[in-house]
Amino acid sequence: MKAAVIGLGVEGKKAVKSFLKHGWEVYATDLNSNIDLSDLELPIAPIDLINDEQSISIVSEKFTVDLGFSNSYAIEKCDAIAISPSMFGGAFADRLLKDGNLVCDVVDSHKKIFTIGITGTNGKTTTVHMLKSILENAGKKVLVGGNGGGGFSGYYDLILEASEGDYDVLLVEVCDMTLNFCDYCFDFDMIGLTNIGNDHMDVHKTIANYKDSLVKFFSGKTIFTAFNQDFNSDFKSAAIKTIPFFEYNDEIKLVGKFNLLNAGLATAIARELKVSKGIIRETLTDFKAIRGRLDVYKINNASVYVGKTDNSDALESILSEMDFYAIFIGTPRANEKHRLDILDAAVKYNPEVIVLFPGLDDTLDVALYRINSLGYGGTILTVNSLDEIIELVAEYSHEDAILIGGNGQKAITDIQERIKLISEKL
Repeated sequence: MKAAVIGLGVEGKKAVKSFLKHGWEVYATDLNSNIDLSDLELPIAPIDLINDEQSISIVSEKFTVDLGFSNSYAIEKCDAIAISPSMFGGAFADRLLKDGNLVCDVVDSHKKIFTIGITGTNGKTTTVHMLKSILENAGKKVLVGGNGGGGFSGYYDLILEASEGDYDVLLVEVCDMTLNFCDYCFDFDMIGLTNIGNDHMDVHKTIANYKDSLVKFFSGKTIFTAFNQDFNSDFKSAAIKTIPFFEYNDEIKLVGKFNLLNAGLATAIARELKVSKGIIRETLTDFKAIRGRLDVYKINNASVYVGKTDNSDALESILSEMDFYAIFIGTPRANEKHRLDILDAAVKYNPEVIVLFPGLDDTLDVALYRINSLGYGGTILTVNSLDEIIELVAEYSHEDAILIGGNGQKAITDIQERIKLISEKL
């Protein structure tokens, strides 16, 4: 089998790696010739490189990539086509739907598996893993994946994996920007909404638009929403069945009231699937924070909270529960200025120190300008390396609490691992 991968963004690169892992041949293309392929882990085999000023072609036994142009003949010769979820709804995607060439149409055995989607602004990854653990402890064979931003291998990997195993439940993390794509590619039996927050407004433009996308996504499905979620009346009119969830009322190891809501959602879905209260309670009592998500470590006198909080609602949910002496914030990409509002949230809670570090991009100057424009009266510092961050954590470790968050999952995970090692040695 041969697949064409159109677009080599995050999902495209994950798709390439997944197809190669599953034994497919791959033709990949992106009209941008300046694509970093270092993370593709190209197969060790003879490679021909054709390069000119505008385009690059790399040809090996199982993998061909064209950068700067697309070979329509090569695409037509493929058995299935993978497009970036962001392309869904465009003219090119519509033509593929008509021809039935999308991967989810060609490889469709995943649609026979009971499928649960978890979507929303914050808490998706934690909720997915909570529910996975509960269902597995109840004896179910669960396949988990989806949104690449959640640390999974992407939607296409999930589809390919589902075609090769005998699973009882397919559990999909659905990014709020890929609702239409996922609605087409998966047959959801249940959908859980963690919350609606202020993120990806470069795409949604307004919360009302985001709500309308969810209403369409929920149409004719069984959904779970928080008891006090905005727009519940709209969701109820669209869904075939609406089930409310509440804060989990037993103890868990995770910090924050928002995690009690995540646990409440996982519990509501599990109870609907007839999982016993005992299994749910035992699972959630032992559940530990997912790598890169908010966790707390003790260093000297300080509780050091570390985890991705890449939008203002995520950050405020933490800041509203505790006072932090210092807040370290990873910066967003240059084209994601809407995410700079996390700085507004940090300034609002007025810590003694705000430390900026490169998260997704080195946009320190832009972030520094934003903080100064907000009239923040505390100390502002910028750092460029993990070692510098650790030095400042040590300096502030005799205060009560420090928060390290913001943008940049990999950067924050690296910080988290170093902080954890230091904490375990003290």
